[in-house]
Amino acid sequence: MTFLNIAARLTEMAQCYPELPAIAEPDRRGSYKTVTFSELDDDTNRIAAALLENGIQPGMKLALFVRYGIDFISLVFALCKAGVTLILIDPGMGIPRMLRCLAEVEPDGFIAVPPVHLARLFLKHQFPNAKHHLTVGHRWFWGGLSLHQIRKNANNFRNDFKMTETAPDHLAAIIFTSGSTGLPKGVAFTHRIFDTQAAEIAKRYHIQPGEIDLACFPFFGLFDAAMGVTAVIPDMNPSRPAQVNPAKIVEAANYWKITQSFASPALWNRVADYCTKTGKRLETLRRAVSAGAPVSAAILEKLKHCIHPEGEIFTPYGATEALPTASISASEILNETVTRTKQGAGVCVGTRFPTISWKIIEITDTPIARLEDANELPVGEIGEIIVTGDQVTTHYVNRPEANAAAKIVDTENRLWHRMGDVGYFDQQDRFWFCGRKVHRVVTPEKTLFSIPCEAIFNQHPKIFRSALAGSVPRIFVEPFPEFFPKNKTEKQKLITELLELAQKNPLTESIKEIRIMRHFPVDVRHNVKINRELLASL
Repeated sequence: MTFLNIAARLTEMAQCYPELPAIAEPDRRGSYKTVTFSELDDDTNRIAAALLENGIQPGMKLALFVRYGIDFISLVFALCKAGVTLILIDPGMGIPRMLRCLAEVEPDGFIAVPPVHLARLFLKHQFPNAKHHLTVGHRWFWGGLSLHQIRKNANNFRNDFKMTETAPDHLAAIIFTSGSTGLPKGVAFTHRIFDTQAAEIAKRYHIQPGEIDLACFPFFGLFDAAMGVTAVIPDMNPSRPAQVNPAKIVEAANYWKITQSFASPALWNRVADYCTKTGKRLETLRRAVSAGAPVSAAILEKLKHCIHPEGEIFTPYGATEALPTASISASEILNETVTRTKQGAGVCVGTRFPTISWKIIEITDTPIARLEDANELPVGEIGEIIVTGDQVTTHYVNRPEANAAAKIVDTENRLWHRMGDVGYFDQQDRFWFCGRKVHRVVTPEKTLFSIPCEAIFNQHPKIFRSALAGSVPRIFVEPFPEFFPKNKTEKQKLITELLELAQKNPLTESIKEIRIMRHFPVDVRHNVKINRELLASL
């Protein structure tokens, strides 16, 4: 039998680069606490051994609620080494949704900070199987394991611990979607999926051991340890990238001489603005990755001037269920595709990763059980994108209706995932993203797709972004703060200008209603995806 455990990559890095810093996080004294790869590997061994010695068994599911940093990364790899399934939920989705998600996947216990354990006690009737707990911080009266005590007393586990032998399709984690276009769903990740992701990301972006990453995006911060890259944890709330203090990001980047950084477009926008205004630069940054949502060409162009002269920016495309799927560089966007994007051709997200196969099929809102029942479309025609590959997840946990809606089986019994996005392929096999399928507006005359329509309105010099939202052709616009209308006269003038702009383009000529918003509602994870469902209800 073949065994595969993503945590084996950490052990390999510890053997090859034992003294190399694995993680650095800010401390209360204004400095950094660091752990080497050897120390991180030993720490994860101790924790995994303690879990198994105290009744936790491979295959159990434990929910993790710990602040992003050294403890978080150690615990994730320890759970993998123990063969335990990790449950990750973004608290930003709100307590009612979070409780519903937890109840749905039936955790066997919680690894959490004290306030979460306290709340768990009051809600324990909702989690009848949750009997195994670990506290990160001061453990009060609820018992269970303590991370502090494990580290203090479990040194004997370091040398004789053996990682649990897990099969490639062993369930490594359940990670919930953000729920930006519906209820959050628990996505099943296997060790094969994680291993493929780490390998493909490193290969596509030429990431080498010894590099230094400013890890503004927790998910990619975990991959650093598997790739021999030092993860510098920035002083920020990862759930609020749009509110980051850009000065702290630039300071950390230059102090550590980072070579790469993964971050949300919302964060890059603030950093680029800050650098443009102050003249400061991210001198050593050669690889910036903007992940989580489409990023505008304007942000890419500003950021290009802020990084190393030979540096590049990449924007990967994918979803929680299928990541990474495709990627494109800022140079390709700015030198080639941006002109077409401004004309309403959609956003080019690049070419697929080698481990991905993809197709464009005719758009339908009904389930498709078999691939032969789908109508594949030719190059250049807008349809729904579906993908398959070793990094594509096969199912949602305990969500049969969602699985029926999102998964398709082909003649070789491979599962294809319906991304929920619409767009088309060009002659170079690049995917042009035209928006979410649920955001299209169907009229008797034509179908309007969000991204192409919004591009027309975004050309107005006073508009920061726009959103097609609702069941009728209606556009919401968010002006730049300095151009927000001060009175009714200015408001009506802006609306008139936008309607005239719409009439000049066949993509938008049917749009007769414009609504001006001071701020758009956005998703909780990346702070950049527009919540069109909420806009439509206004």
